Amino acid sequence: MEIVLNHVYSEYSLLSSTNRIERLVSRAKELGYNALALCDRHVMYGAVPFYEACQKNKIKPIFGLEITIERNRNLGISELASLRLYAKNQNGFKNLLKLATVLGHKQEKQLFLTSHEAIRFFEDILIIIPVEQGPIDGYLAEGEFTKAFDWLELWRGQTKMDDWFLEVQPDTDGDSWKGQAVKKFSEQTGMKTIASQPCFFLKPEDQKAFAVIRAIRDGVKAEERLLTGKEKSFYMLSPTEMEQLFNGQKEALSMTQTLANLCSVHLELDKPKLPVYPNNQGKSSNEFLRELCLKGLKLRYKSITDPLRARLDKELAVIERMGFSDYFLIVWDFMTYAREQNILTGPGRGSAAGSLVAYVLQITNVDPIQYDLLFERFLNHERISMPDIDIDFPDHRRDEVIAYVQNKYGKGNVAQIITFGTLAARAVIRDVGKVLGTDSYVIEQLVKQIPASPGMSLTRAIYENDALKEMIDQSEELKHLWQIAKELEGLPRHASTHAAGVVISRDPLTQVMALQAGHAQISLTQATMDIVEKLGLLKFDFLGLRNLTLLETITTLIEKQTAKKLDVTTIPFDDEKTFQLLAKGETTGVFQLESAGMRQALKQLRPTEFEDIVAVNALYRPGPMKYIPDYVSGKHGIRQVSFVHPDLEPILSRTYGVLIYQEQIMEIASVMAGFSLAEADLLRRAISKKKKDELDQQRAAFIKGAKEKGYSTSIAEEIYELIERFADYGFNRSHAVAYSMISYYLAYLKVNYPLAFYTALLSSVWNQHDKLAHHLQECKDAGYEVLGPSVSKSDILFAIEENSIRFGLLPISHVGLPAARLIVEENKKEAFNDLFRFVVRINSKVVNKKAIENLIKAGAMDEFGVDRATMLYAVEEAIGFAQEVNSFQDETEGLFTLDIQPPSYREVEPLQIQEKLDFEKEALGFYLSGHPIEMWKAQLEKVGRKTIQNALTTTSSSRIAGLIIQVKKIKTKKGDGMAFGTLSDESGECELVLFPRVWKQVSSTFEEGELLLFEGRFDQSKEKTQFIVEKAGPVSSLAGKKERQTLYLRIVPEQEKLDVLEKVKHYLMTHTGPTPVILYYERTKQTKHLPQEYKINPTPSFLTGMKNLLGDENVILRV
Repeated sequence: MEIVLNHVYSEYSLLSSTNRIERLVSRAKELGYNALALCDRHVMYGAVPFYEACQKNKIKPIFGLEITIERNRNLGISELASLRLYAKNQNGFKNLLKLATVLGHKQEKQLFLTSHEAIRFFEDILIIIPVEQGPIDGYLAEGEFTKAFDWLELWRGQTKMDDWFLEVQPDTDGDSWKGQAVKKFSEQTGMKTIASQPCFFLKPEDQKAFAVIRAIRDGVKAEERLLTGKEKSFYMLSPTEMEQLFNGQKEALSMTQTLANLCSVHLELDKPKLPVYPNNQGKSSNEFLRELCLKGLKLRYKSITDPLRARLDKELAVIERMGFSDYFLIVWDFMTYAREQNILTGPGRGSAAGSLVAYVLQITNVDPIQYDLLFERFLNHERISMPDIDIDFPDHRRDEVIAYVQNKYGKGNVAQIITFGTLAARAVIRDVGKVLGTDSYVIEQLVKQIPASPGMSLTRAIYENDALKEMIDQSEELKHLWQIAKELEGLPRHASTHAAGVVISRDPLTQVMALQAGHAQISLTQATMDIVEKLGLLKFDFLGLRNLTLLETITTLIEKQTAKKLDVTTIPFDDEKTFQLLAKGETTGVFQLESAGMRQALKQLRPTEFEDIVAVNALYRPGPMKYIPDYVSGKHGIRQVSFVHPDLEPILSRTYGVLIYQEQIMEIASVMAGFSLAEADLLRRAISKKKKDELDQQRAAFIKGAKEKGYSTSIAEEIYELIERFADYGFNRSHAVAYSMISYYLAYLKVNYPLAFYTALLSSVWNQHDKLAHHLQECKDAGYEVLGPSVSKSDILFAIEENSIRFGLLPISHVGLPAARLIVEENKKEAFNDLFRFVVRINSKVVNKKAIENLIKAGAMDEFGVDRATMLYAVEEAIGFAQEVNSFQDETEGLFTLDIQPPSYREVEPLQIQEKLDFEKEALGFYLSGHPIEMWKAQLEKVGRKTIQNALTTTSSSRIAGLIIQVKKIKTKKGDGMAFGTLSDESGECELVLFPRVWKQVSSTFEEGELLLFEGRFDQSKEKTQFIVEKAGPVSSLAGKKERQTLYLRIVPEQEKLDVLEKVKHYLMTHTGPTPVILYYERTKQTKHLPQEYKINPTPSFLTGMKNLLGDENVILRV
């Protein structure tokens, strides 16, 4: 007698089963099963992987789905139950997909199906009624067989009774009340009984891991959710164990085979189901595409040469032969829509930038002829694969284009693609440790020993880290945690949305896959990217690129400033100022060029043309990075450029003999071995895959072809070895050119429109405190004043105000978008001028007490002319005053206005400078009006101190100084003390490492809140950048070198105006520090020493701003 397991769950019943599909099916085969039914709860995620695993193991796949239904509704409360459904045939499988889709679009609190929603999809489906948590077990327990029968008649609909089964489990034997009830109901209805035993894990020894993953799902400790004796048997039983378990229930066991015999589903995989573009022109897609390309060719090129036309014809021939005309038309259509909506699109991404068809259709903006790009790197008729055009949009407008596509092709035909967050190495340690009750500190110590690098596994982590191994070996608790974590590692934890993938189908997607609710109104596939492609569907990549948003914001600001619209695609690529900026490495905020290492590489390279940017973008990666010096020395004539053979010179001369691009490999194979470019692409792929058989074939073909072209065997072999050596490092030139364009655009805008650039850059990182602090400092160093936040002058984000940048409201902690928007809108009606009236006018539910306090701490209410300490003290009273006023308004329904004078402020002691700065850091995440270390700027400059950001761009020893904001002391294996710390200065933060020798010397002064000076170097060899301290000492030790400074401001007659003097006063008040200020009125020859509260911090940015206000000759800093 054949037995078929029909109550099996997989890893895709998220956090409810440890059965990985490959192992699950392999184990079933090992135990002797010839068929297996999978019935994950609510989802069909595992359908295709299960099918493929069954095909591989020669096991018959049976597709099932466990659904939750509404059995009854009493007093508005649903009684829920489960059913298990199995597809009899292709139509039944499609109905399972539709049922999973309906469930997938339900809200969490309504995750069940009503009879109306479910019954219409019961055609060609077999149904098992569970004996536990089923819809009729309650009726059977009470002996209410009539109600059970009524339920069955209602839900059976038009289905046959032969398609329904009543489950029996091991404890449902003939002697128990349950067994008797099931038998009686079966006899009365003629419904067959079927044996069923749940399978949540594979082997008995897996039960601990199963208990833990279930506890993770339920958010409880494992000890609070121990497995029952019955649950411990929920592993994959062998046929013999099933017979023993269901002893005396032979007929119910045999029915498992009957169910399997009734089911037969075949999935059609790897057969393209390409979408069709509705051109509504009465023309074929091939004809329409060709027509569009010829029009585009005339728009893109002034002169259409024979080679240009031949290139277009060649590309179109390949596209038509491969059946991809509709694909190009679909992309052309949504790109046209994006342009019509003024949505900025990227110049290109990936190998698609090598296509002339894509260029003339304005899908890309990279001229493949000008940049010598190869179409065969993108589409190769000798390598059949789906086309892949990735499109970049500003990240805040990407959804508009996806919505357009959905509207055009139909809601059921378009979906975003699912991806799964997994229990990766670090995450699984945290999750398992938490449910096992391990101390959180111990968990974090363990996690810190596991690198956060992509692809890291627990096995690799412990192999590479002796300290980790030692830590685990010394603790039985950690051994247990580690073992269970290894068993659970890699299991899917939750579903999320793929960053870019969108599938567009000719037919409704539920013909081949289930869907579920996704972002906004766009559904999500219940199939990952690779499964979507196996099903023959075509994906399109819609990427949201932050740097395009930045570009868009900059050009908008430029238009507001100059009243001229700047099209970045028309800017000159030979701008001298841009290359000077790049040569200095001043590329913070410039796409692909802003890391410390890249800035250092740019200083060495000193780019003079666009090709240099393309090259450095391609080379600055692990591996090829070592060839940057070769490129630099070749460019600047330090190294004589040579070639293995003169015929390589036309290919390698632009890169000074360095083989950088994949396309160069293809060109070499074409020129020297007579390969077609399509064949050369196959050679490139074969070398990168490193399959020996393919490599041997390609090597022989290359040497044979080279010899036939007249090259010697030794030259052929030498050149092939050159290709083989560089193939791992070769970069896609099409992609490098396209992305280098964005780099150049931003560099050009930074140097030519710096105010717009910095304003947009600050807005782009408003919620990243470290980056914001660094960019603010760079703005100041560039001579642009950053005005503090202001409830009456600030916008939501950063804005240009005359020749300065005004800080936005949104970056202030606890001031969310609704609050910032409300303040800005309310201020437009009438400017705020008082704390009490401010609180009356804003909605306290939107702008709460914490938000008000942080607005004060950040200086956003300084214009009220009241010290921050006094306003903070008045917040409670202001809230009470507002409640009184607003209550009266509510009571009188707005008929009367209560004109009560606000209370007077109760003066309190003003904030000290350090208190003020600390409050700013609390509200903003950094110091805005000044950093404590800036008071020592003059003294630090004399000892050669660099800011953290500047020191990052050098590999040599540097001196840095700042405020210690975090200290962590540890012991080495030898018991010696050492420490880690975080240092903050006006440019940002960095991590410090003090090894035992240094720690002994400075441990007494290395405390949080101290200003210290360090000598050492930055180490960027590990995953994170650290400053290795060699020497350290207190900044106060420079006090002996400190010289008193005084700022003299001369007020000429034409500046003796209230508005000018108010600006001077405000500027002084927002740059507090230790330096006294003296005013000299030229007209009256009077000198005025300003009070203590007007002392300033004479930073370069402050002095630049004051000179812009009063004139260079009227601002003098003297010692």
